[in-house]
Amino acid sequence: MPFSGTERPPRTRQRRGRPTSSPATLVVLDAASTAPLWRQIYDAIRAAITDGRWAPGARLPATRVLAADLALSRNTVTAAFDQLRAEGYITRRVGAGSFVADTLPETLLTVRFAAGHAAPRTHHRPVEPQRILSRRGRAIATSCTAFSVSDDVKTARGGGWRVPPFRTGVPALDEFPAALWSRVAGRRWRSRSVPLWGGAPAGERPLRTAIRDYLGSARGVRCEAEQVVIVNGSQQALDLVARLLLDPGDQVWMEDPGYPGARAAFQAAGADLVAVACDADGLEVEQAICAAPSARLAYVTPSHQFPLGSVMSVFRRRTLLDWASKSGGWIVEDDYDSEYRYASRPLPSLQGLDTTERVIYVGTFSKTLFPALRIAYVVVPSVLVDAFTAACTVTHRHVVPQTQLTLADFLAEGHFHRHVRRMRALYEERQAALVSVAARELDVHLEVSPAPAGMHLVAWLRGGMCDVTFASVASAHGLYVGPLSQYAINTPPRGGVLLGYAAFPPATLGKAAVRLAAALGRAPGSR
Repeated sequence: MPFSGTERPPRTRQRRGRPTSSPATLVVLDAASTAPLWRQIYDAIRAAITDGRWAPGARLPATRVLAADLALSRNTVTAAFDQLRAEGYITRRVGAGSFVADTLPETLLTVRFAAGHAAPRTHHRPVEPQRILSRRGRAIATSCTAFSVSDDVKTARGGGWRVPPFRTGVPALDEFPAALWSRVAGRRWRSRSVPLWGGAPAGERPLRTAIRDYLGSARGVRCEAEQVVIVNGSQQALDLVARLLLDPGDQVWMEDPGYPGARAAFQAAGADLVAVACDADGLEVEQAICAAPSARLAYVTPSHQFPLGSVMSVFRRRTLLDWASKSGGWIVEDDYDSEYRYASRPLPSLQGLDTTERVIYVGTFSKTLFPALRIAYVVVPSVLVDAFTAACTVTHRHVVPQTQLTLADFLAEGHFHRHVRRMRALYEERQAALVSVAARELDVHLEVSPAPAGMHLVAWLRGGMCDVTFASVASAHGLYVGPLSQYAINTPPRGGVLLGYAAFPPATLGKAAVRLAAALGRAPGSR
């Protein structure tokens, strides 16, 4: 119901900065507050109910009496009462007035009542999650324990955000060309070419075309613009894949260790995960075929296995594609950071080798531009285009058109290519700095070697400390270190941690390594 919230008490009853109170009702109005008067009344009464000053069954003053006491219009008081009644805090009895509800909203059942007031008349046992959620809901809630969003990005002094050293998956945000991005976005607005009425479910045509052109030249992906579906991040892409292609009980090959977000999406769909080990040539496809030849889907990161960093060999790629063609299975190729390869040109995609349209290709701009952009894409086989478009309509309607069109121009005008080339050189320098400082400060604890690609390194543990303990020690000193075991389904044969370097200048990495070495030296069980 709409409320104007513009009413103010008469000047004779209230001065700015001095509250007018009603002792009988414990309602206090503050003229200096920006909250509408009806909201102030609502908040005061609700607080009196939830903290026990007004017990269940207590009678509230009549709206006319309360309005006169506060020198307000009765409509303002009635608006507050209507909202309290709609939310279940009070009830109205015809001819008797308004009363505190006997049974409060479920979230307030644990409130402790003040001494001298009656306890709630009706007691409820906590409802078990199994009775609240659907089977799919329980699967989602459970899977999130394996893919919790870390709360390690904190507000720094003086404003802004601070990313803890060694955090993985974060690009060099200080190097992002924000001024250039703003100019491109502003030009779009000035040209009045931004649709204000809504957007296309599968994405704006200019961006889909620009992504098709980029993928064709940089990644060897073969597709038409219609096959490119724009989504809010790669996690939504994986969720759509799970919703559309998996039924409960379907088997899914999952790299082990692998990306927890993919594992969570497939588990939420009720899939039966088949953990498949990875070695220097990527996913062990032959092992997967022996374990689950009729699997519905295989999830792989062939260009740069996450988190180990290996590259899938050409022989295994062919074997994987042959399995999908013969069995009717689907392959999800997550190409999350293939742009950052330092030893040679980025490797062509698995999708580019696919001749039977069994590969679903997922890419994101979060690693190349900035995480808050929340734009990713799925290149789907032609037979799945209509299904994915319909799913976008149901799940999120569309991605913000303004952001899509800005990104389309950023790609088409060559800014993206230049930014990636510059970041590739910068990240190679930062990786070398991390390897050097780790050898100097952390060699007694970690074995760190350079990698030909990516934004993080896997550091193998020396000694007997487990990776979770190692990460806890780092966290206690303001550092983020990802334990390898949290990415694995089965226990890894060797302990390791992930060290991110892309977001941090060499000086920051050096200071962080010194802090980590000092912390480890004081930790119990360290040598």
